[in-house]
Amino acid sequence: MKQLKLWIAAAALALGSNAFAQTEAADAFVKRISNEVMSAAKADKDIQAGNQKKVNELVEAKVLPFVDFQRMTSLAAGRNWKDASPEQQKALTNEFRTLLVRTYSGAISQIKDQTVEFKPLRADPADSEVEVRSQVVVPRGEPIQLNYRVAKTAGAWKIYDINVLGAWLVEAYKGTFQSEITKGGFDGLIKALAEKNKQAAAKAAAGGKASK
Repeated sequence: MKQLKLWIAAAALALGSNAFAQTEAADAFVKRISNEVMSAAKADKDIQAGNQKKVNELVEAKVLPFVDFQRMTSLAAGRNWKDASPEQQKALTNEFRTLLVRTYSGAISQIKDQTVEFKPLRADPADSEVEVRSQVVVPRGEPIQLNYRVAKTAGAWKIYDINVLGAWLVEAYKGTFQSEITKGGFDGLIKALAEKNKQAAAKAAAGGKASK
């Protein structure tokens, strides 16, 4: 189940396109680019085999430009965000972004024969913030809830939160962020995430050498 959750999270963030039509509905946006990424992952034998370079290339092209990491970070930091300096905010956003991207990159190769079904959009066409609801259909398994919160800025939709199995990503990190800030302040939180990313990078590097 843990690995499946990682795959769902990867599918949620693996979204991207070359252009956005200002008249495109939020659910059409998510559906189109989700199918694009899933098709790319399923068709690439290197990704299926866990080739990290190819996975990273897919993430760079299809994920990073279309997720509002700063908003995600500010929401997770809660009331502490406004008390942080611009430099601290930038540093925390960078570390949180690295943490999330590494997690999702490591899960993309798990996309196999799953499909995603989208539910009717319950929003007004003029709404600039929308929740897109869907479910992951797993062969021989129960459907898994997967929802997105997206916002439109300057005509472009961006994801700023994800719900997997009933739990919102931002809310899941709020407790951890607050705990680290209570212990060591905002800089303590930045340091904790940086250390976690450093350890993960070292582990990945060691695993790569062992597989050669």
